Amino acid sequence: MTHSVATTPFGRRTMSLGLIATQAQARSVAPEKTVHKWKVFQAITEAKDKLALPDRALAVLSALLSFHQETTLSAGDPLIVFPSNEKLCQRAHGMAPATLRRHLGFLVEAGLVIRRDSPNGKRYARRGAGGEVSLAFGFELTPLVARAEEFETLAQEVREERRALRLARERITLARRDITKMILLGQEEGLPGDWAHLEAQFLALLAPLRRSTALGALREMASALEALASGIVKHLELFINSEDMSARESRNGHHKQNSKPDPYVFEPAFEKDRSETERLQTQPEPCEEQDEGVPAASDQRVRLGTPLPMVLEACPDILDYFPQNASASPDWSGFLKAAELVRAMLGISPDAWRDAVETMGQADASIVVAAILQKGDEVRFPGGYLRALTEKKRAGEFSVGPVLMALIGTKLKALRESGGRGELV
Repeated sequence: MTHSVATTPFGRRTMSLGLIATQAQARSVAPEKTVHKWKVFQAITEAKDKLALPDRALAVLSALLSFHQETTLSAGDPLIVFPSNEKLCQRAHGMAPATLRRHLGFLVEAGLVIRRDSPNGKRYARRGAGGEVSLAFGFELTPLVARAEEFETLAQEVREERRALRLARERITLARRDITKMILLGQEEGLPGDWAHLEAQFLALLAPLRRSTALGALREMASALEALASGIVKHLELFINSEDMSARESRNGHHKQNSKPDPYVFEPAFEKDRSETERLQTQPEPCEEQDEGVPAASDQRVRLGTPLPMVLEACPDILDYFPQNASASPDWSGFLKAAELVRAMLGISPDAWRDAVETMGQADASIVVAAILQKGDEVRFPGGYLRALTEKKRAGEFSVGPVLMALIGTKLKALRESGGRGELV
C-alpha cells in the first residue's frame, strides 16, 4: 500500500498541520510493528477524556476496526478499510448519518485515523489479477499502530489518577467516621472540650466535598480531616487514666435475648409526638425472673407504624453504626442512636436535623437519614435533601413508606439481575 496516495481530503474539507503530522507519523512506523487492535481500542477507551473523544466517536472507531478482518494491526499490511456510511451506521448501533459523519471527523482530527479519499470522494478498492486489493480509498488505521504506546501510557495515567482518587476518598471516609464517633463519644460521656466547635469545624472541612472535586482538593481535605482526627484522639487520651474503666464493663457484657421471641410483635409506632417516643424508650426492661404468663413491658407497646425489620431490610448499611451491644438484636433505641451518628457523619447541620425531628418525629427523621446513607452518592447534598423532605412533610406530601419500598424494590431488582446470588437482610 502506498501511503503517498490521497494525502488531502476530498471536497470542501480543509487540510491542517495536524493532519500532515499524523500522516508523517504513520509513514515513520516500522513495517514489522504489530499490535492487537482491541487492546489498543481498550487503551483509547480509558484515555478518551485525555484525547477529547466523545463516547460515540469510540463507537464509530469500534465499527471501523470491525471491518478489518484480522485481530492484529501490522504496519506493513494494508490497513485501509472502506465501508459505506450505511454499513458503518449499522455497526455503530443505528447511528444517524449526520452523527456518523461528525464523529468520523473527530477521529480524523484526533489523529486516530487518516482519510484516504478517492477522486470522487467514494470509498472503494481496486483489486489485482489475483483478487488481492491493490489500491483502496477509505480510512487508514496505521496511526493506531504508530501511537499504540502513547495510548497505553495515557490509559495508565488515567488508571493511576482513578486509583489516587479512590484512595483519597477512602481517607476522607475513614477520617469522617473516626471524627464523628469520637465527637459523639465526648458528648455522650460529658468529657471536657468544645465539642460543638469541633463539630462545626468538621462540617466546614467537608463543605467543599463534591463528586467532581479534583484530586488535589481531595488530598488537602483528607490531610486536614486526619489532622483534626489526630487532635481529637490526643484530647481523648487525656481522660483514659482519669476514669474508672472497670465501671464500664457492663457495656461489653453478654446480651440477654429471649430464645423464643414472638415473631408477630413489631416495634412501637412513632407517629406519636416526641414526648411519647421518649416515654416508650425509657420504659424499664422486664426482670429476667418474670413469670412467663405475664407479658413483658415491651410487648405491651403499640404495634402500629413502620416495623424496624422493614427499615433494616431497606437500609442495611446503618447496621454498621449501631452500638456494639445492640448488634446482636437491633432495636429502636440503637437505631435512633445510629441515625444520630450518621446524621453528623453525613454533614447534616444540627438546625436541619432539629427541624426534621420537630416536623416528622424522631423516628421518621431517623429513617430518612438511614435512607440517605443507603442511597450513597445518589444524594449529593444530604442536608438540603433532608430539608426538602421536611418541607414536603410539613405540606403533607411525604411519608417514609414509599421511600423504604423503593429501596427494597431496588435490592430485589439487583438480586434478580445477579441471578439470585446474595440475600436480603
